[in-house]
Amino acid sequence: MTDPVDIAALRKELVRRFRTATRELEVAGRTVSLLMPANADDLISESDFDRDERLPYWADLWPSARILAEELAVMRLRGQRVLELGCGLGLVAMGAVLGGADVTATDYYEDATQFALVNVAEATGKRIATRMVNWVDMPADLGKFDVVLASDVLYEHRYASLVANAIASTLVRGGEAIVADPGRIALQEFLDECSKRGLEHTSDPRPFRDGEIRQTVTLWRLRWRV
Repeated sequence: MTDPVDIAALRKELVRRFRTATRELEVAGRTVSLLMPANADDLISESDFDRDERLPYWADLWPSARILAEELAVMRLRGQRVLELGCGLGLVAMGAVLGGADVTATDYYEDATQFALVNVAEATGKRIATRMVNWVDMPADLGKFDVVLASDVLYEHRYASLVANAIASTLVRGGEAIVADPGRIALQEFLDECSKRGLEHTSDPRPFRDGEIRQTVTLWRLRWRV
């Protein structure tokens, strides 16, 4: 795609390529609409899984993303450069934009970055930068950011060191990373890996309630050790 992207044309292309649905929800008292695949299971690819155990988690709307988006929308982020690791449908990026940030949203799936671009533009009227990023091989030219974000990305043990390294390589001194997590299996390993790299953490648990879903999502805030 060329830059700037025609958002209306991109939406039309996504609707053509995917069986889609629209989900309305509240972010900091504001009703927003998310374009998303109707069923993430439709996107499972055996060849992708055989190659690197890749599954389309990006296509679901996770409680951790909703909690983090709410937090960001009321933070004072104006003038802050924000990086999201694993942008999914773009809800967290949307919250950061509503908080005033200049956002770069990344994901291992190009389709995720396209849905995020459309959703943020339609909800906020602003464009985010997007980029495909593989945590195994972090691009050297990605740059440094004031805030680094991730939500529900610690669902495999191997991601503990990968996410810790991605944060350590992109977070400016004096910056803050926020990782929203519901208690995934790699959480403690991740915190240990961050500590090895000089990042200290604090926890901020938040209850999530939506219909029959009951969950506690913790916002882990990471800063460079002084």
